[in-house]
Amino acid sequence: MTALATDDVADDAALVAALLSWDPTIDVHALAASAGIPADRVRSALAQLGTAGRVGFDVAEAGYFHRVLPYDAGRAERDNPRLVGARVLVEAGAVALDGEAATVRHGDEVYRVRRRTDSSYTCSCPWWARHRGQRGPCKHALATTMVGAAVEVGA
Repeated sequence: MTALATDDVADDAALVAALLSWDPTIDVHALAASAGIPADRVRSALAQLGTAGRVGFDVAEAGYFHRVLPYDAGRAERDNPRLVGARVLVEAGAVALDGEAATVRHGDEVYRVRRRTDSSYTCSCPWWARHRGQRGPCKHALATTMVGAAVEVGA
């Protein structure tokens, strides 16, 4: 889900979708060269297209494949309430970065988000305590990722 959290992913998805061919598999590196964007952004765009049913991932072949279903760019957000919640936190200025950690204010609550050595996050919120990352990041960790990415781009 973190692949869907960047600001560029919707634009990248539109670009990648326009470049998809009818090949049975998708070559990420060739697509990156054609699009003029890094391979990690192509993978994020493919994740966005995957949520809309435009791209599939074959686990046995460890590769993406093209499929044609109607594309709805807003579906990724509608189907991911944590992503929507994270965007609300970012827009409200609720995230304060502090090195490898962040403080996220959500209403009257204050949560502490910390980066692990594997670049995933932990959070002091009840959702994180209940799921421990087994269902993806909480909205506080997603918001921290978004703010961190914005700081890296602006640096």
